[in-house]
Amino acid sequence: MVYRCLKRIFDILLSGLMGCLFFPLFVCLYFLCRLTDPGPVLYWSKRVGINSSLFLMPKIRTMKLDTPQVATHLLTNSDQYLTPMGSFLRKTSLDELPQLFSIFRGDMSFVGPRPALFNQDDLMQLRKHAGVDKLLPGLTGWAQINGRDEISLEEKVQLESEYLKRRSLVFDLRILAMTFLKVLRQESIRH
Repeated sequence: MVYRCLKRIFDILLSGLMGCLFFPLFVCLYFLCRLTDPGPVLYWSKRVGINSSLFLMPKIRTMKLDTPQVATHLLTNSDQYLTPMGSFLRKTSLDELPQLFSIFRGDMSFVGPRPALFNQDDLMQLRKHAGVDKLLPGLTGWAQINGRDEISLEEKVQLESEYLKRRSLVFDLRILAMTFLKVLRQESIRH
């Protein structure tokens, strides 16, 4: 209970601070996206949150409007669906910037399992069986820094289950620091 309360306070403070710091960058990205591709800049993705509840998670849109609503790794030749800014935004993880709003609002946390798409039934079933569905989804997580797009769903859920057992503020801070390094090095990003 203390951990959850401290984690929520941390999430509110850090997401508020980062939201203020990154707002000018977001405005620049907004105009670059508007200039290079028609359609909305933000994409509201239907995701699975804590206790299998659905919520809308904002991202900067990196895929064209006619892209099928499936996990990107399931698309054949996903590059054909990228917007002109899409590849850059994904490689730098800047498309995730609007998720600070979801963290501030309480739909997400900085650390937890990445929220599944509403139609990823196989992943949701594995998470439910492991008890991982009881965790607030995160911007990053133990599975993200241990393989991200390069590991199977079973491996992902095994790592998320390990996080469930080991979670603490110190472990969360370690995961955040490791995430920062991975993003800088652009490791484990396939698309």
